[in-house]
Amino acid sequence: MSQCPYSASNQPPSTPTDEWHNAELNFSDSMSYGDYLDLGRILSAQHPLSPDHNEMLFIIQHQTSELWMKLMLHELKAAREHVRLGELPPAFKMLARVSRIFDQLVTAWTVLATMTPTEYHAIRPFLGQSSGFQSFQYREIEFILGNKSATLLRPHAHRPELLAELQLSLATPSLYDEAIRLMVSAGLEIDPQRLSCDPTQPTAHDPSVEAAWRVVYQNPSQYWDLYQLAEKFIDLEDSFRQWRFRHVTTVERIIGFQPGTGGTEGVGYLRKMLDTVLFPELWRVRSTL
Repeated sequence: MSQCPYSASNQPPSTPTDEWHNAELNFSDSMSYGDYLDLGRILSAQHPLSPDHNEMLFIIQHQTSELWMKLMLHELKAAREHVRLGELPPAFKMLARVSRIFDQLVTAWTVLATMTPTEYHAIRPFLGQSSGFQSFQYREIEFILGNKSATLLRPHAHRPELLAELQLSLATPSLYDEAIRLMVSAGLEIDPQRLSCDPTQPTAHDPSVEAAWRVVYQNPSQYWDLYQLAEKFIDLEDSFRQWRFRHVTTVERIIGFQPGTGGTEGVGYLRKMLDTVLFPELWRVRSTL
């Protein structure tokens, strides 16, 4: 029998190939990729409660969405501060990034859509009263974008630290509020009542704001930064609307018009949310230019 030329008994001493020659292979005294990303905790955070194979998909879908939302909040809070200070170029980059995150989340729904109604109903009894409606981070994103409601603080009353953070977000002027204040600084006329409105209330259409945006769109070279900001807002809401649409479509595909978990209306509630407008004057001004 012929012997393998590189059997265990006669294999030549291993030498690093060019591919791995400079790669660090010993991490006993240094930080590795997994250490930096804290992958031990992240990858051990999935705890299916049902015996069904498909629950892992359901958990990871929502966990990864929450990670993307954490990045969204990081960008939106920074963008709001830059707008407040009149530093628009950094805000443009941050808002563009948020729009692309929404695009990422739109695509993610196609993965969850591989779950059939039969598969979902196998895990639904194990979900209890938990629901995406209760997402703390999603609620804060909506508050920063101006869709505010004190009633929606209630699902977080059992977590005082989260409740306090959401209460602060509710009472803080929205990203759009800061943009409107910036328009005044640029010499555009805004009704004083709009400037002094209660920040805990949702954004409502204001004729003076629409008129001011009309001036911006009619004179882009004069108000170039505000013109770009307006388009970043439109891009962001466009992506947000697509995310909402994919959300309601995926839910209807999986559970139809059955009530959602946690006592929510399910598809009916999500369809109502499709009509929510974050930057009303920016959409309406397009009809009057």
